[in-house]
Amino acid sequence: MKRVILLAVLTGAAIWAQTPDEPVALTIEVENHVLYRGSVFDASIIGRNPGPTVAGAQVPFVDGINIGDIVKINGMPAKGIWSSSFTHTTPYRAVPQPRQFIADVDGAATFFCTWQIYASDGTFLGMIRDSGAGQGHTITGALAGYFGAIGVHVAGRQSAPARVATTAEDPANRRNLGGGKFSTTYYLYPRVRPAVQVTANGLAVFHSDFSQVTPANPARPGESLIVAATGLGPVRPNLLPPGALPFTASPLQEVNGPVAVEFNGAELPVANKVGWPGQTSLYRVDFQVPSGAVAGMATLRLIATWIPGPAVTIPVRAQ
Repeated sequence: MKRVILLAVLTGAAIWAQTPDEPVALTIEVENHVLYRGSVFDASIIGRNPGPTVAGAQVPFVDGINIGDIVKINGMPAKGIWSSSFTHTTPYRAVPQPRQFIADVDGAATFFCTWQIYASDGTFLGMIRDSGAGQGHTITGALAGYFGAIGVHVAGRQSAPARVATTAEDPANRRNLGGGKFSTTYYLYPRVRPAVQVTANGLAVFHSDFSQVTPANPARPGESLIVAATGLGPVRPNLLPPGALPFTASPLQEVNGPVAVEFNGAELPVANKVGWPGQTSLYRVDFQVPSGAVAGMATLRLIATWIPGPAVTIPVRAQ
């Protein structure tokens, strides 16, 4: 009986519609922001000064690089590095002053950014690349948990200005010497979003014996449930895009990014987050219904690498 029910889950036609027109907001906080201005041309002293150094005025045709530490994403602790190279530090101007670039409109320098994002324990979660100028940046590529995403981000909020140094300064001392702080928000349109699998038999949510949660067989407060899910991203250790290879049973392959279940608005930890063996883009997530859950229809949704999925409802019986 278990086998028949499980087969129905894996082969049933999914009927849940995604909402690609609704972006996911990803607010990234950065500290120790230093702008290294490439105004030093003597190769023998580049990167040699223990610092701090102070850069002079902006000069046309001089490149530079911004570097900062990612410390939080959506208010949660995170790690990572933000680096941003730019073609010059002198802005475009419709009516330029000497040593400024003439253009049809006023504008900022062109930037090329890379955001390497890690969990607080050092697990690599994903990478976002973007480019743009004064009107905002657009995503040009993404890896791992953000594979295939598109989106934009606009100017962030600065709480402390960047420290402006020269490339004579030793970049190994950046954190000791300190720098600026800012936050910026991405509006991501993921290629896929985490979701509870929905089949011709209904929601793929099960009791521990693999009987389906239904109005006639509702969830119980305090019990563990099994969810068949989609859109949770790459698994360890290969981090290949989902769908590239079937998930293995020995060993089970764990979802690389953080996964949580939101139950009636409260975020819950999960006991398991693995690729379903034999499948290429279906996952198993286990979580415990809160012991204080009230009878009725409970709202359930999945969150993977800070990307929330659509909400569904499951029946919960009285204690």
